[in-house]
Amino acid sequence: MTGVSEAGRAADGELVRAAADGDRRAFEELYRRYAPWLVARLRARCADQAVVDDVVQETFLDVWRGGARYRHDGDVAGWLWRIGSRRLIDALRGDGARGRLRNALGRLRHRPEESAEERVLAGVEHGDLGGSLERLSPELRAVIQATVIDGLTTREASILLGIPPGTVKTRAQRARRQLRQELA
Repeated sequence: MTGVSEAGRAADGELVRAAADGDRRAFEELYRRYAPWLVARLRARCADQAVVDDVVQETFLDVWRGGARYRHDGDVAGWLWRIGSRRLIDALRGDGARGRLRNALGRLRHRPEESAEERVLAGVEHGDLGGSLERLSPELRAVIQATVIDGLTTREASILLGIPPGTVKTRAQRARRQLRQELA
């Protein structure tokens, strides 16, 4: 959702406000604009479509019920991603979701043809890079996860992680330096 104009962000912010106030049309428009994007982002983190569907539904229910407060100081996409990613973490911590995820991953491993993306992600998780990533501090690893693996901009990562953009850049530089040293 990068490249949205200031007017587009303002309009999206007004949709959020109206949806939280019970405007069904505004909520439907917000959902139409952002749900497919959120599903795609969450699918990159979770192979279980049922978990992803539940998380997207819970994310938008938070907006509808007004439980999630948008402060109008950033992109709606980044705000929704922050809600959705936290909901996903909560869902994966639960035993039911963890079991569903294990089953889904088991099915993925037994597919006859693995996609290029799955091979790369498996290499990241289990290869030399995966070990190096595990040795990063949680703060540095979170920035690399957000900016490199998830493809967020510095600004989006800042919103997601709740830290200033300058801190995102500094941590990314530190993480890259540490990874270069370990992988050399």
